Amino acid sequence: MKKRSSRSTTRSGLPRNDVPTKATLADTNYPEQGHPLPGNPPYTRGIHTGMYKDRLWTMRQYAGFSTARETNERFKLLLNSGQTGLSVAFDLPTQLGLDSDDEDSLGEVGKVGVPIDTLEDMEVLFSDIDLGNVSTSMTINAPATTLLALYVATADKQGVARESLRGTVQNDILKEYIARGLYIYPPKESIRLTTDLFEWCNANTPKWNTISVSGYHIREAGSTAVEEVALTLANGIFYAQEAVKSGLEIDDFAPRMSFFFGCHNDFFEEISKFRAARELWYELVNERFEPKNPKSSQLRFHTQTAGVTLTAQQPMNNAVRVSYQALSAVLGGTQSLHTNSYDEAIGLPTNESVKIALRTQQIIANETGVSDVVDPLAGSYHVEELTALIKENARKLINEIEQKGGVLDCLKIGLQQKMIHESAWKEIKDIEEKNILVVGVNCNIENDEQLKSGMKINSENEKKQIKKLENYKLNRDGNLVSHKLQELREICQGTDNIMPTLIETLKSGATVGEVNGVMREEFGTWVSPSGV
Repeated sequence: MKKRSSRSTTRSGLPRNDVPTKATLADTNYPEQGHPLPGNPPYTRGIHTGMYKDRLWTMRQYAGFSTARETNERFKLLLNSGQTGLSVAFDLPTQLGLDSDDEDSLGEVGKVGVPIDTLEDMEVLFSDIDLGNVSTSMTINAPATTLLALYVATADKQGVARESLRGTVQNDILKEYIARGLYIYPPKESIRLTTDLFEWCNANTPKWNTISVSGYHIREAGSTAVEEVALTLANGIFYAQEAVKSGLEIDDFAPRMSFFFGCHNDFFEEISKFRAARELWYELVNERFEPKNPKSSQLRFHTQTAGVTLTAQQPMNNAVRVSYQALSAVLGGTQSLHTNSYDEAIGLPTNESVKIALRTQQIIANETGVSDVVDPLAGSYHVEELTALIKENARKLINEIEQKGGVLDCLKIGLQQKMIHESAWKEIKDIEEKNILVVGVNCNIENDEQLKSGMKINSENEKKQIKKLENYKLNRDGNLVSHKLQELREICQGTDNIMPTLIETLKSGATVGEVNGVMREEFGTWVSPSGV
């Protein structure tokens, strides 16, 4: 990627001195605080020496709705508007490994994301988009192996070399058990799929991020910032331990691990949260795994502004909330960013609101000057103190989880779930009692303040998707599909890596629902305790 030309002076011509010089180091306490310069361990100030002075964060707007073709058009609109990476939202049936014609999918096809049933759907989704030249993030967890297999198969059809594919598959099942609820299989089998994906990508798609350990959904469910850091990093350590148990070395996969955080309204706490998470991850990885590759202990993360903070009342105010949240993510050193649209508390975002959300990032990047300075709030007493406190309290929570048997044992008894519920309830009470003020909700209230309408999804598209799937099944080689599904079943019964067979099964014409149906039969299903 082309290196960015940053501005070394302000508009008044004053120098932007963002790192201590020899002359000023004597007047600072950086060495004593243990906060070396950017790009140096423990990476409190950022994982790269120049950060956005050299290259801006990836602007990756989350999109997916209605049909693969309509979503493809939204992707192209965003790319043509200056977006630098794609992020795919799948509908609920796809996230649960169900086909659109499944009776449990009724009424949900294409509603909160794009329906993907077949390789043909995936090809339409990325029609006229060169997968060798774009970075793609896919928010998919329980059937992560399935959707990555479809993506790889699509790249194969485009003639794109697998080793050139760039992007991320979320593949974080623990947070589904803890906070989000879109899981299918029991923990043991789910973790096998996670580590199979790690192993396969290490050998075949070295530029692909094999997991995005997600604190975003933990935070959206009601956790505090400290809990978000603690539960996310605890999950990350668990995945790393499981990968090592499966035979991988830490340096085989850790450089391709990424993280995903939310960004809320407490401006300085959010900035400090990102700095603390980087420092704590560095310490945890080095203490437990002793990596040889420095990248194994660098916490790289995507940020999304907080959907839960958006209000249906006075929805245009959301554009202001998103702007400040995005600014704190940038000041905290994010590697990529999604900015929510102001109308998302009403429904799916319109083309207009999506473009405003993207322009928000572009204004921060090009007009404010913050991208020309590395970690500009370093040395602020408030930020440094908060960074230290968040790190200290997050480590205490991680130790508590480990003392009670570890992440998996704790989620089986609902410990993390209970923690999140209690924090969510406290925030609700604080808003009700006006200890926390929310403009338009419990203060500065106006009449007739809601949007009259939002984006509408054509209900006929669900019928069209089901009809298309029916025709697809009629026109494929049924005997070949049955044979490949049996091969997949045998792989599930053994211990071999599932990815090669899964890719070939989907290429033969099998659907997302069919391959996950085989896995349901072999692996079983599970119900996570609520923690209530």
